[in-house]
Amino acid sequence: MELAPRSCRMPLLLLLLGLSTGAVISWPTEEGKEVWDYVTVRKDAHMFWWLYYATSPSKNFSELPLVMWLQGGPGGSSTGFGNFEEIGPLDRDLKPRRTTWAIQQGTIQCNFAGVALGDSWISPIDSVLSWGPYLYSMSLLDDQGLAEVSQAAEQVLDAINKRLYKEATELWEKAEMVIEQNTDGVNFYNILTKTSPTSTMKSSLEFTQSHTVHLFQRHVRHLQQDALSQLMNGPIRKKLKIIPEDCSWGGQAASVFLNMEGDFMKPVISIVDELLEAGVNVTVYNGQLDLIVDTMGQEAWVRKLEWAELPKFSQLKWKPLYSDPKTSETSAFVKSHKNLAFYWILRAGHMVPSDQGDMALQMMRLVTQQE
Repeated sequence: MELAPRSCRMPLLLLLLGLSTGAVISWPTEEGKEVWDYVTVRKDAHMFWWLYYATSPSKNFSELPLVMWLQGGPGGSSTGFGNFEEIGPLDRDLKPRRTTWAIQQGTIQCNFAGVALGDSWISPIDSVLSWGPYLYSMSLLDDQGLAEVSQAAEQVLDAINKRLYKEATELWEKAEMVIEQNTDGVNFYNILTKTSPTSTMKSSLEFTQSHTVHLFQRHVRHLQQDALSQLMNGPIRKKLKIIPEDCSWGGQAASVFLNMEGDFMKPVISIVDELLEAGVNVTVYNGQLDLIVDTMGQEAWVRKLEWAELPKFSQLKWKPLYSDPKTSETSAFVKSHKNLAFYWILRAGHMVPSDQGDMALQMMRLVTQQE
């Protein structure tokens, strides 16, 4: 999302990344291989963008797909976290990423071909209602814990049915706390790892005083790692040479979330329907080990689509995918019909490109018809 608004007036929202065929760009790059700047949206509102030229031995960059990466959160950093932790040409240690998705600056003229919704918050209540069954199936809740989580989820549902969306957001946070207490601090981004008992206990206690602090403890700290903050506020600031002095980088802007409390729990399934009906390609992908946006919840909202072709999509049998053709180890499953595709990414949490970079890159090549 941003390149700095933790202490800056200007919200910086955008990172654009182009698809690479596997070639990586060393840092510093050749002149013109990457560009960045601000664009003024309105008075005192600016968006930062950072673009990498795609590279190919057989095609000019203008003939390759243009991929725009927007971090979620709300308030997550595309230019920092998405770039250096997930899909950019360099990782957090400024070493070349073998699975980078690495465009051209200025006014972008292109045919809008599709959207990819990765571990996306399309129907929040479908995620919340599936948390209990998902954790129970993974042996992370017992019968009593399942009952408590399900009760908390029903409270969220009741608030949403009454269109009390800000209250639903607060109840969503309480539901997360119930999960933490019953799972010994499960990680909401990847259930194979765990939050530290100290920070979990601290966040639970502070919730009674400020749900803002609680939110920060549970979510922001996973994105705002010290090494990444040092990189962004140090070498990257020096490299870019355009960051105002009163701005410092932060992995996630809590103020963005707080200003969206009333929108955070609203479903947007209808927008996906509009895209499908307009003929726009829609790709949904989800990590098997993601909790906050678990795959069960994603499947649930897909079933609610009013798209005329949904019955045919639902009847299809999924196909296995292998990130390494030399092995028979399944890396993902995919189901695709007309302009809707769904990828089940195995052994990945909320940040699919970080957890399964090879499979994520292969998926992007398939989506953009590069394979």
